[in-house]
Amino acid sequence: MFLSCADPSALSGLNWLICYLTTDKQLMFYGSFLVVLLLLVVVAPVALAFGFGGALAARSGFWPLRMLGKTYTAMVRGIPDVIFFLFVPIALDQGLEYMRHKVLCPDWTAPIRQGNDFLVCPAAKLPPTDASPFYQESYGFVLAVIAFAIVFGAFAANVISGAMNAVPRAQLETAEAYGMTPGQVRRRVLIPQMWTYALPGLSNLWMILIKATPLLYMLGIEDIVYWARELGATKSKIYAFPHPDWRLWYFLGLLVFYLLPTRVPEVVLKRLSARLARGQATMAGEALRKVGA
Repeated sequence: MFLSCADPSALSGLNWLICYLTTDKQLMFYGSFLVVLLLLVVVAPVALAFGFGGALAARSGFWPLRMLGKTYTAMVRGIPDVIFFLFVPIALDQGLEYMRHKVLCPDWTAPIRQGNDFLVCPAAKLPPTDASPFYQESYGFVLAVIAFAIVFGAFAANVISGAMNAVPRAQLETAEAYGMTPGQVRRRVLIPQMWTYALPGLSNLWMILIKATPLLYMLGIEDIVYWARELGATKSKIYAFPHPDWRLWYFLGLLVFYLLPTRVPEVVLKRLSARLARGQATMAGEALRKVGA
């Protein structure tokens, strides 16, 4: 905040607005936009890795691995996302604390489960009680990333599995006839060709992921929705910068913001899909062939 903003009651007009927009809470609001973008950048490849692993597991010839892949996609897709977003961080947090408790406090005799309370020794708490605010926020962010990746990885696994099934079987059989091993067929023929079928579904999944980021608020992370509601609500004269209900304008700004991570990847994925479809035996590939002819 500027030195001229030390006494908000003496400000008016544009000076008041400039000082209001540079308060500490406003700066935290601006930083929360980076948190959302960082979540998208981190979750997208992690969820894709989960999905790729789940799809390959569901097609595995090893029965336990195949059932694990099918169970993962069916269970996560069949349970409401909100339940997983709430369950996964709690389960991971308590699981990690339980393992640390067993290692760091072997002489602890009190039960860990005491009614509705989960109590471990102070040394096993995560994050540690003396941890910095950055460490605490980072810990919560990592749990949120894992929760998002597990949920959207299951959807990605379903998309990728369907794309693999869409690759013409004749091409796989031709590769096998040339003496390729199953692993070589998968790496050199199946996976490269399945992307042209998977991209439309993955692009839709990206849009759903973007729309799910406001659920960060439910995981205890102060995201843009939290700060928009907090800062936009009516502030009486007991606050340094009193103002009427401005939530409409704050949330209007969020609407504009969310258009950027949807529109830009949409253009990129469209061009990538056209590039991958070239030469493929698909409707898009045939359309490109006719244009070229």
